Amino acid sequence: MADAGRPAREAPDMQRLKKRNDYVKVARGARTPRRGFLLQSIRRPDGVADGAGADARFGFTVTKKMGNAVVRNRIRRRLKEAVRLAGAAAADPGRDFVLVGRRPALDMPFAALVADVVGAVRAAASGKMGPRGGKEALKPAPSEEETGP
Repeated sequence: MADAGRPAREAPDMQRLKKRNDYVKVARGARTPRRGFLLQSIRRPDGVADGAGADARFGFTVTKKMGNAVVRNRIRRRLKEAVRLAGAAAADPGRDFVLVGRRPALDMPFAALVADVVGAVRAAASGKMGPRGGKEALKPAPSEEETGP
């Protein structure tokens, strides 16, 4: 039942990561940086992807470096809503995602945040995410001028 002041929820509830072990497994997977967050992703074992728990699962984390509890919770809430509205529908079933919030997620327009979430989730589905590997994974690919003929 929707409150008169609130619109009814149109998007389905997303599946959540709840156990620390799940977060640790996803941290070993592929990652892609975006302005407002870092997306980590890993495919679950085949048996899980085919069964009842085949939906994509999402986890959210924001470190204390980002600010006090109020700031961290605002970042987390914006990311959760962006995933609920669009990211969960674009996600590859049988895959786990963790969004690590960054401070720019507070200031960027919400539409841009949603677009970034959708783009990152689709990149994960197509395998275009960078490998896990610190600063090397974040460096841009060399241009033709740098590599030569």
